Amino acid sequence: MQHELIINIMGLDNPQVLSKVTASISNNKCNILDSRHAKYGADFSLSMIVNGSQSNITALEINCSKICVELDLLCMMKRTTGHKQQNIENYIRLAFSGHDTSGLMEQLTMILHQQKVNVHALRQKTRTINKQSEVDCKMILLAPTGFDRACFDNTIKHFLNDLGLHGKISHTNKEDNEYIESW
Repeated sequence: MQHELIINIMGLDNPQVLSKVTASISNNKCNILDSRHAKYGADFSLSMIVNGSQSNITALEINCSKICVELDLLCMMKRTTGHKQQNIENYIRLAFSGHDTSGLMEQLTMILHQQKVNVHALRQKTRTINKQSEVDCKMILLAPTGFDRACFDNTIKHFLNDLGLHGKISHTNKEDNEYIESW
C-alpha cells in the first residue's frame, strides 16, 4: 500500500535544497506526485506531495528533517491520503478591484471550490482612499477538463457585480499555447 506525505520547506534560497531533497526522495524509493517551488526575495518555498511504502516514507521524513537542520530550513511534513493528479486543461486569469468588503475572499474562494477551480497564484493589495478600503486582486486559476466556462464566468461576474466590483476574466486552454519539443 502506498502512503502519501506532504512536504513544505522554506528558507534562504540555496541551489542545494532542491537537489538534496529530490535525491533523498529518489534514494528512499519514493515518487514526487506534484510540487510547487516559489522564490520570495532571498527566500524560497517548496511544497510537494510524495508517495512510497510506509517504511520508505518514514525514512524520507527522517532524511528530510536532517537536510533541513543541515541547511537551516523550516520543514513541515504531514501524512495524507487520496491524492489525485490534477487534470489541468484551463488557465483562468481573474482580476478585480473596487471597494473592499468583509468576507469577500472567503465568499470568492467558496465559489471557486464549488466550481472545482483551484487557486494557483494570488496577489491582493488593499489601500485606503478617502477613508474607504479598496482592493485590487489578481488570480491565476486552474480548471479541469469538462469545465463549464460560461457558467463560471456568469457566476463570478454576478458575484463581483453584486458587490460593486469591476473586473476581467480571461481563459487559456492548455493546448492553445502548448509548445512541445521531443528528443
